[in-house]
Amino acid sequence: MKTHFKQIVIVILSIFLLSCSSESSDSENASAPPANLPPTTDVPTTPIATSINYLALGDSYTIGQSVCETCRYPEQLKSSLKTIYPETTFSLKIIAQTGWTTSDLILAINNQNPDSNYDLVTLLIGVNNQYQHQDFSFYEKEFPQLLDKAISLAKGDKKNVIVLSIPDYTYTPFTKNYTDENRMKISGEINQYNTFAENYCISKNVVFVSITDITKQGLNNPSLVASDGLHPSEKAYKMFVEQMLPKVKMVLQD
Repeated sequence: MKTHFKQIVIVILSIFLLSCSSESSDSENASAPPANLPPTTDVPTTPIATSINYLALGDSYTIGQSVCETCRYPEQLKSSLKTIYPETTFSLKIIAQTGWTTSDLILAINNQNPDSNYDLVTLLIGVNNQYQHQDFSFYEKEFPQLLDKAISLAKGDKKNVIVLSIPDYTYTPFTKNYTDENRMKISGEINQYNTFAENYCISKNVVFVSITDITKQGLNNPSLVASDGLHPSEKAYKMFVEQMLPKVKMVLQD
């Protein structure tokens, strides 16, 4: 009788242990990731038009004072876009000159009278208004005029326009002999210009890209400053382009 009872107990324990083992195995299989999945890939770039016209409006920061012709940010942007969209032809026109204020840029655009057929227009202007100690009211009046002009040149479509913030030149060797008080005053004024431009762009639903923080690294990273000790270097302009590129791609793919 005892032997028979032991056999029954052994059978019951065996069934119980097999059941536990099966549940454990099922649990492990459920939590284990599926095997042999293909690697993830980036979504292909959305196709764009076969021909893109780009207009860059500005001052020394756009013309690329003290850097090579292909080093300035509009040329670097064009080169990056060619790499991304090899089947598209890109043309670039620059209306910019060192020392230009908003008034100078308005006059130059009116004199050159470019066609209103641009797929992308960038605008970076205002530092010379500040540097030449113009009353801020000039910028308040003329920046909106320039933005309206940029939109009209961009086929009348504000989605084709990108405004860049003004660099802060107090973070360059050019101001090494300035007092701390003077540097703080200049930075504050540049911030005033950028705040106005950004808020106005927001009100008009126009893309605003800030690159000022990049230029604020100039003293700690001399490679971001051109040989003249004042303007951005090729490397800094490359960082401008990297900051702009996601927005530019959205413009061109829209």
